[in-house]
Amino acid sequence: MLLRDAADTAPGDGRTCITLERSAQPTILRSVSECGMTLRYRDPASEASLAALIACTSQAGAPIVADPESLSILALAERLAISEIPVLINGPTGTGKEVLSRYIHNRSNRRTGPFIAVNCAAIPEAMLEALLFGHQKGAFTGATQANEGFFRAAHGGTLLLDEIAEIPLHLQAKLLRALQEGEVVPIGATQPVKVDVRVIACANRDLPTEVAEGRFRADLYYRLNVFPLALRPLRERPDDIAPLAFTMVLRHAPQGNATSWISDAAVAMLKLHGWPGNVRELENVMRRAILLADGSPEIRPDHIVFDSPARLVPSEVAFTQEAPLGRKLSNIVQISESRAIMETLQACGGSRVAAARQLGISERTLRYRLASFREAGLAMAGAGR
Repeated sequence: MLLRDAADTAPGDGRTCITLERSAQPTILRSVSECGMTLRYRDPASEASLAALIACTSQAGAPIVADPESLSILALAERLAISEIPVLINGPTGTGKEVLSRYIHNRSNRRTGPFIAVNCAAIPEAMLEALLFGHQKGAFTGATQANEGFFRAAHGGTLLLDEIAEIPLHLQAKLLRALQEGEVVPIGATQPVKVDVRVIACANRDLPTEVAEGRFRADLYYRLNVFPLALRPLRERPDDIAPLAFTMVLRHAPQGNATSWISDAAVAMLKLHGWPGNVRELENVMRRAILLADGSPEIRPDHIVFDSPARLVPSEVAFTQEAPLGRKLSNIVQISESRAIMETLQACGGSRVAAARQLGISERTLRYRLASFREAGLAMAGAGR
């Protein structure tokens, strides 16, 4: 990846580059020419500009990080990649555990080998043993042909066992043997088969608690827990939100057109959300915003619709009995926008000037928004007149 100023000449050596241009209308242009993208920014120091640059320069499929703790985890993952020790990645669903696992694989000595990802929770318990360790023809009813299983399929590469806490206890013993001895015994076989596999395990439960309550083997836990990594919920790493949002826009916006810019006000609104669905929810929100923006050069707060806005509206913003809002899309947008404005006002100690500056709008626009919320039936406690 090469960055160059618009005044520079193209490198001409086949490298993908990003052209940086200052413009009154920020946007991202994608091209099939040798210079893959043109990033037009208004303020080079704004959070949106820096987030867009991170999104443009990140490799496809790589983790998108800007938060200091996320950057430290990525640095640790890169050091772990060159080793052969097992890795245990903890974190809530949707925080990017599989993305981090692929990052480790792609920077390891096994990167030319297979990367096999298995969601243990998605496989019926009766089939899990056969799919993990393989089986011989006729080993059980319906086994009309032999199957090598995921361990042998991952030979020479990496096997990701996602949601490993869902593996039943009787299979955990067999998994432990596979890790310790580097061999598996397919169902119906009498001799073990050697495998050369690095295992990365992911869990969205607290495994020490699972061990204490007898649902997970302590010896397997300690075998996996050589070097644990923990991914925090998205709400606890707000600096990652804007780069991830721009990445989602680049991923899902129609090809061949200028990509809508995410306004500073929209970025502020995204950072105020609780993100119970983590990165997966953010992707849903940005796909929805692209649709609502409908080719507009800018994604604004009124294009941001969260998955569960009613549940996330603070107590200061409530429906009045006289003017219920209903469930129309425009009303959902208005609720989300009012919540963001109220939380920003509270964070700024009620100062409209400071809140307007943080939201990226004028004080006059903020007054208009507050008045329109009252007219729509939203009680804006503490907002003043």
